[in-house]
Amino acid sequence: MNSRRIFILQALCAAVISLVWVAGVPVRAASSSIEEGRYIRIGGIEQWISIKGADRNNPVLLVLHGGPGNAWSPYAASMFAGWDRDFTVVQWDQRGAGRTFGKSGPAVADTMTIERMVQDGIEVALFLKTHLGKDRIMLTGGSWGSTLGLQMVQSRPDLFATMVGFAPVVSVQASIRAGYDKVLYMARSAGDQTAIDALTSLGAPPWQTIRKWPLFRTWLRTYQSRIVTAPLAPRAISSAYASAQEEAMNEAADEFSFIHFWGMTLSGPLMQVDLASRSLDYGVPVHLVAGAEDLTAPPELAKRFFDGIRAPRKQFHLVPGTGHEPSVPQLALVHKILLDEAGMLSKKRQ
Repeated sequence: MNSRRIFILQALCAAVISLVWVAGVPVRAASSSIEEGRYIRIGGIEQWISIKGADRNNPVLLVLHGGPGNAWSPYAASMFAGWDRDFTVVQWDQRGAGRTFGKSGPAVADTMTIERMVQDGIEVALFLKTHLGKDRIMLTGGSWGSTLGLQMVQSRPDLFATMVGFAPVVSVQASIRAGYDKVLYMARSAGDQTAIDALTSLGAPPWQTIRKWPLFRTWLRTYQSRIVTAPLAPRAISSAYASAQEEAMNEAADEFSFIHFWGMTLSGPLMQVDLASRSLDYGVPVHLVAGAEDLTAPPELAKRFFDGIRAPRKQFHLVPGTGHEPSVPQLALVHKILLDEAGMLSKKRQ
């Protein structure tokens, strides 16, 4: 090797060392970022996921949307802004939702059981483990997403590092009953005879027709808006999802999934879910983040369920001024909890 090549090699080595060491402290070379949107084969159909992260070495976070049928992919960039700096964030349009519904259409109705949705989520996690090279996946979900996520981690605790559920729904039937009682009480306290008449004419739940739900929801939203003080999380639609065709598809998916899971006689699959009637043993840390003013899923139901569960680590959080829709402080708290859990996971591996 001639003297010029030796000199170049020495210079390159010196440059590498200067990049890897700063003030005597080793620094990990920055990994490449990732941004993907693709269909993957899950449960026999093509399902849409999007993946975004600044550093592939970060923990993988799978986000479970609510509904069922209300995909968050169109709003993810604004709802979870900045989370991709700390996590590789995965949005998944579940069976019957968003672009997954756009691909399959309503033909999947017969397959849309709670058990199938849970298994779909597990298959997505298995794909992410292989695709992104991770041992465990972090999990968060709101409303129905919390219901789904709790069942996923209970079925396969070996796949997941933690579960953080917000606006948690333990039982839809119990939530409707408790919400009805609260709204009627508020109407009577306010002397709102129009609301009192409308609510009493519906009768107390359980109901046997889906037609009663939108009539009740009108008053639920009216009184919910009066007690929510925290700013709602932003829901700006990303340009990739902003077409009229995409909007129509999402609306169709939302309506399709609502009718299917609730049922025309309010006896659909979602109406049978009662997490408190299942095993209360969870093999991963569980956090529940409830809105103190939530009339759709009153927090006392989630707290009663939470008090009975057994997990390696658990914590219940109540966010003031927050209803059922995600608020800015609620998502900020979820983000912080996930960062804390990721830090503990990292220390455990060292």
